[in-house]
Amino acid sequence: MSADNIDKLYENYGILADAKDDISKHEKEYLEILAAVKGSDKEKRLASQFIAKFFSNFPNLAEQAIEAQFDLCEDDDVATRKQAIKDLPLLCKDNKEHTQRIADILAQLLQSDDATEINVVTNSLVAIIKGDPKGSLVGLFSQIHQSTDSEVTNEIVRERCIKFLATKVKQLGREIINKEAEDLIIAECKKILEDVVAEEFEHIMELLTWSRLGKTPAGKKELVQLVAALAFSPDDWHPEDPENVDRIIQCTQHALPLFSTQVDSTQFVDFFCKHVLPSWKEITSADGASDIKMELLKIFAEITEYCGEIENVQAKVNAVYDLLMNYLPEAPVENETNSENKEKSDNTTEDTKTLPSLQFSHVECALFALHSLCRKAPDAIATDATRLKDLRLRLQYTARLTQGYIKKLKEVTQGKKADDANSEENKLKIAALKTTSNINTLIRDIFRTPPSFKSKVQLSFQSVKKTDREEKLEKSEEKDKHSSAHQKRHRPITFDNGDSEESPEKRSRSGDRNLKMYTPPSGKYSSRLNNAGRFSGPSSGRGRRGGYGRRDFRNSGAPFRRRSNY
Repeated sequence: MSADNIDKLYENYGILADAKDDISKHEKEYLEILAAVKGSDKEKRLASQFIAKFFSNFPNLAEQAIEAQFDLCEDDDVATRKQAIKDLPLLCKDNKEHTQRIADILAQLLQSDDATEINVVTNSLVAIIKGDPKGSLVGLFSQIHQSTDSEVTNEIVRERCIKFLATKVKQLGREIINKEAEDLIIAECKKILEDVVAEEFEHIMELLTWSRLGKTPAGKKELVQLVAALAFSPDDWHPEDPENVDRIIQCTQHALPLFSTQVDSTQFVDFFCKHVLPSWKEITSADGASDIKMELLKIFAEITEYCGEIENVQAKVNAVYDLLMNYLPEAPVENETNSENKEKSDNTTEDTKTLPSLQFSHVECALFALHSLCRKAPDAIATDATRLKDLRLRLQYTARLTQGYIKKLKEVTQGKKADDANSEENKLKIAALKTTSNINTLIRDIFRTPPSFKSKVQLSFQSVKKTDREEKLEKSEEKDKHSSAHQKRHRPITFDNGDSEESPEKRSRSGDRNLKMYTPPSGKYSSRLNNAGRFSGPSSGRGRRGGYGRRDFRNSGAPFRRRSNY
């Protein structure tokens, strides 16, 4: 390092700082500062600061100054790079025409392996967005689209740019992100959705939901259509492919928060009933994965709650009926029933040991879905008297089988001390009781003459993700249940002593065992998405993503951008 060169830099700085209105006459000094980017590390760091300090005073040298600063951003010395990156926002502070270019360069610098350097890049990006939101976002999105068609080395740039947008834009808020910038975000995010991987889909949906689209019924309907376009195509449905099924799950999970009385889920319900349910036996889980059918059932049950008017409702009800029958145990013949009843009256505990295995979690979801669809067409389930009789026989037997579980679970959950009551085991048992309570409430409606579908229940696994509005609604419903409990206590058919009306207490041993699957997906979304286009598995198109261990939407089918909606 030459002390003379350092002194010369400070001397030039002093001349420029003192020049004030006559500073434009001192191009020679500014050019000497630009030349210092080829000097020692200390010279480079000083040059970076001085270039940025006087940049706006020499518009004729702007291009040369920008290139010099970019050279410093790629220097071998990390301290030099960080100083240059930190100074970049000053180049466009008073010169908005350079914002897009600066943002593009900062986006590329996100590929650094140094965490502290990435932090500096992030801070600089935030700084230029505050100064010029639209120009900065144009630069960022430009880099995202370039990375889509570039070499694999730039793939991480796209990933980190999208993640940056999903986190920082919301933090900056609408004071910074004005309507013009928001319009740009919405338009560009729609383009990105034409070709995304699972993790990108999550971030883009977060951005779009944060935008004005997520604030109005009309906007939510538009988002639902975007998700449906990515998720559903009969030609892309491959039940034997876990990745393909996972795509359906993730897309539907992102659509769920958008559904309401004003935004229906009919399109999703229709796809499930036409394509997913008829191929139920072909659906398989990947090795070591959770029960994918359970996840599908949970999602299907939730979307049926917001289903609007659907075509050919009888066929849809029949599809759900067939699904439910797969999980309901067959009632024993009469002589076996009499023997079992006698045995139960002698020793309830002994009877419990001989009960068939029941998947109460599955039954709850399938029964809830049937109940929701029949609410739209109450006569659909009674059209075929034989099918209704078969259903009632199985439901009656199922309801009777739950009583032993209910009594046992009541004994172990009531009167618990505070510490024991808050244990995970006790929470699971209480949730098990809730599951069985839901089943019994829904069964009761089917045994009415004619079948009625007016009861309202909240799926047991939804409790951990309720909104404030839902919590208030649940409290109101609980009051209604308790106020009418004694009136319903002695209904015949399947409920011997009114246990079914105690809403917080229904579940079975089998249900208790299965309940752990109810943990709702977390930011989610968590770990999901693909189409016969891009979730993971064999990739068509940009196979390079596999190099990063990321699941690709574009698997063995058509690419995820199969639709030209945008």
